[in-house]
Amino acid sequence: MSVDAHKETLGFQTEVRQLLKLMIHSLYSNKEIFLRELISNASDACDKLRFEALTDEALMEDDAELKIQVEFDKDAKTVTVRDNGIGMDREEVMENVGTIAKSGTKQFFESLTGDQAKDAQLIGQFGVGFYSAFIVADKVSLTTRRAGMGAEHGVRWESDGEGEYTLETVERPMRGTEVTLHLREGEEEFAEAYRLRHIINKYSDHINLPIEMKSEEEGKQDEYEVVNSASALWARPKTEIKDEEYNEFYKHIAHDFEEPLAHIHTKVEGNQSYATLFYVPQRAPFDLWDRDKRHGVKLYVRRVFIMDDAEQLMPTYLRFIRGVVDSDDLPLNVSREILQRNKQIDTIRAASVKKVLGLLEGMANNEAEKYQGFWDEFGSVIKEGPAEDHANKARIAKLLRFASTKGDADKQTVSLDEYLSRMKEGQDKIYYITADSYAAANNSPHLEVFRKKEVEVLLMGDRVDEWMMSFLDEFEGRQFQSIAKGELDLGELEDEQEKEEAKKSQQEHKDLLERMQKALGDKVKEVRVSHRLTRSPSCLVVEEHDMNLSMQKILKQAGHDVPTMKPILEINSEHPLVRQFEHEQDEERFSDWAHVLLDQAMLSEGGQLEDPASFVSRLNELMLDLSGK
Repeated sequence: MSVDAHKETLGFQTEVRQLLKLMIHSLYSNKEIFLRELISNASDACDKLRFEALTDEALMEDDAELKIQVEFDKDAKTVTVRDNGIGMDREEVMENVGTIAKSGTKQFFESLTGDQAKDAQLIGQFGVGFYSAFIVADKVSLTTRRAGMGAEHGVRWESDGEGEYTLETVERPMRGTEVTLHLREGEEEFAEAYRLRHIINKYSDHINLPIEMKSEEEGKQDEYEVVNSASALWARPKTEIKDEEYNEFYKHIAHDFEEPLAHIHTKVEGNQSYATLFYVPQRAPFDLWDRDKRHGVKLYVRRVFIMDDAEQLMPTYLRFIRGVVDSDDLPLNVSREILQRNKQIDTIRAASVKKVLGLLEGMANNEAEKYQGFWDEFGSVIKEGPAEDHANKARIAKLLRFASTKGDADKQTVSLDEYLSRMKEGQDKIYYITADSYAAANNSPHLEVFRKKEVEVLLMGDRVDEWMMSFLDEFEGRQFQSIAKGELDLGELEDEQEKEEAKKSQQEHKDLLERMQKALGDKVKEVRVSHRLTRSPSCLVVEEHDMNLSMQKILKQAGHDVPTMKPILEINSEHPLVRQFEHEQDEERFSDWAHVLLDQAMLSEGGQLEDPASFVSRLNELMLDLSGK
């Protein structure tokens, strides 16, 4: 079968075409990053070959000197980036060429605002990658062969970045990948030796591989020379590294357009010797909520790349951290299975987590505005920490931020330390409420007595909050108390007279409560008089250790089997509506009132009614009855 028979033309998805145009337009002021991205991809390919060759030396094919080469042709107006790394087969080309065709495209488009400046930031958050070549090129050719496959297994990918691309089987003697850019009109500056060397020195000097270009020295124009320092950045002394170098290295490993929010560089010597370099990104990636998705820490052993996304090095709640761990002690043939039961890795992980938490604590204490920006992006992930990392639960709790009844609108700005400093005299608990959203929490009838007494309540509207609070029972010796669970005990915040009146009211309305319990049957666990309410006629609560209604709803929507937990209906015996129907003699109408109060309480919790039509029908009938009196 001839190689021509393997050539096919394929179409880009509509979203990819749109994204290419948007990216080219948004990044036009920073066109030179195309070379950084292509060199970064080439470096990754060489790292992966070096790792796979640890168990299969034949992959090196008698060419163990890994390198990247950059060439240009001024007359043809082309720039070529070549590596002798792992290469790709046909399927890998279709799957991996560029980040755009991967998951996240849909979420990306949903995030676009139409504001060019903001959308340009989103471009960086999404990842630039291989397709940045189209910023300066009107045609791109990629020729590649995977290591270990014969010369006849090469693949050529070619596209003008508009609507289609071609895939063709070609012969390729050498392994690795070669990308050739056919420069657009007006982009000839990139076919100049000085311009290319300047970009390499600016963005890729830290790459731990030689980057070669043809010599400009007289008589040596056909010889290659190394144009970068080719040393591992994290292995150098911190005093010798500039902030610009740290930032460019971050962009290389994270494939991010923006600079990092913060970084921490550590070297440890003693029983174990290793170096770590961790970064906090400015913005959350699109796959942040995929807990099974890749992590961002690369593992090296004595400067040799071992694996990407080593999840054993950083807990899931810190999955946004990007960086490098380089050990002098681990074996070069270390596998993911070995990592899972390696004490050295456990030690490195524990120390790394403490370093990252220390970095965040420093930011929270000394750069409040900067930390607030971090929290807005990653706070919901940090909230997974108390459940996952019991050893550091107290430190994580100090990093948490919440909305509150005394906070700034729906912003999560209140720390637990701030809450404690504002507690009322006689208050011995940290009060909070969880709900489907901030609005639902802020408007909950459970808050009424707390607002009356001016007691601050933390408002939790993130999906993770209820789960988090099941692991966070106290802070600085103060217990957390959900205001929507169990009997409300305000302790010294409630005087003896109020306590007596509450007991008296419960007894006085005993007959009403029994009638309502009978009317509602097994829909509720109990009906009782509330002293949480001042304006609303009713509310729902659950037992102290039961799952709240919003969490039950979330789990049901996710397809989980949730055990039926009957809520407790509390009524405001002083409310005019309750007083009016308390003396209703018609049992059918009384039952309708009882059901309406239950359904209203469910709706105010953000819950869903089992039978909305019956609720509407009952409400209409009762309104007609009232209008006729």
